[in-house]
Amino acid sequence: MPLPRTRGTALRQRLAELRGPEVPAKALDARALAALAANPGCARRAILDGAGVNKAALASALGAPSAFGQSQFALTRGNAFEAKVKADGGAELLRLVHDKLDRSAEPPADARVPDLTAAGPRGRTARTELELREAAAHPGAWTLLDHPMLALDVAGSPAFLEPDAVVVHPDGSWTVVEIKSFPLLDGSADPAKVGAAARQAAVYVLALEEVAARLGAEVAPAPRVRHRVLLVCPRDFSNLPAASAVDIRKQRAVTARQLARLTRIEDIAGALPEGTCFSPELPAEELTAAVESVPATYAPECLSACELAFHCRARSRQEGAVTSLGRPVRAELGGLTTVEDVLAAARGEAGDPDDPAVAALRRAAALRAEALEAACR
Repeated sequence: MPLPRTRGTALRQRLAELRGPEVPAKALDARALAALAANPGCARRAILDGAGVNKAALASALGAPSAFGQSQFALTRGNAFEAKVKADGGAELLRLVHDKLDRSAEPPADARVPDLTAAGPRGRTARTELELREAAAHPGAWTLLDHPMLALDVAGSPAFLEPDAVVVHPDGSWTVVEIKSFPLLDGSADPAKVGAAARQAAVYVLALEEVAARLGAEVAPAPRVRHRVLLVCPRDFSNLPAASAVDIRKQRAVTARQLARLTRIEDIAGALPEGTCFSPELPAEELTAAVESVPATYAPECLSACELAFHCRARSRQEGAVTSLGRPVRAELGGLTTVEDVLAAARGEAGDPDDPAVAALRRAAALRAEALEAACR
């Protein structure tokens, strides 16, 4: 089934102008979408990702190179582990899916592993959808889709996504499989890493749900996308695979809501000055002006999710924005948006005394003064 047309020629041309002449677009992936959904108010990230700008190269050109991303050693180790998990037609992977998610079904003794090779991301997406339709039309068998390609419309821009695997169960339902190289120690893993994997899997689930909705018009009942995904990791300090079922209903709901709230890329692009370009080849002053023409919403969490975070943090600190202290602090301070405003309110030089945030700051300042006076006696 052909993909829906999600943006016109004019928008594609405008985004190419923003990216820079002859600069290839950097495709959105699930990791980027999960980070984008976690900070939907950041127009800067939305337009840069929508235009396919290489933010790592952009950050280096701005003089704030990012340490964000995996090392080559970690990538090599991860690829080797994934190959081990998928060896022998994915026998071990399917065994883990059966054991953790579907023990009532027949063991996956002879599963289909279709070839998903096709030309380009649109061709691979169409091929994946064709195989999912085939599996849905003939239930009763296990099917393993190795690195399928899915499409998800994000703020008017299509994103092509490539999960590690999707398994079709004998009952026709679909499960997303995430294969990671961080270990499961005594059956549990680092909660932060599991959370990041769950948010990434939620993006794949949303894309699969769009496919299921389209196939529902042809196959009754419509295929069900399971909201428990399989996380496969090395067991303890070995290279042996272990798995855990992760319920991503919360992450799916949050991601869907945040992606729906994203400002449309057309609106952001239309508000930029004519001639704006984010090419790393531009002079530093011109490039900085172009980046600063798009508002950013920096928070400390950006450091682990965005290549441009160091640049945005420096600007946030220069402006004295309280967002650089974290979203919880920002929420507690109400209408006080800068550190200067906060200090002035605490000293009693500014602010409405009836404002709860101002009253709390003045009380905290009084307690601090009392403590310091007592310590000096």
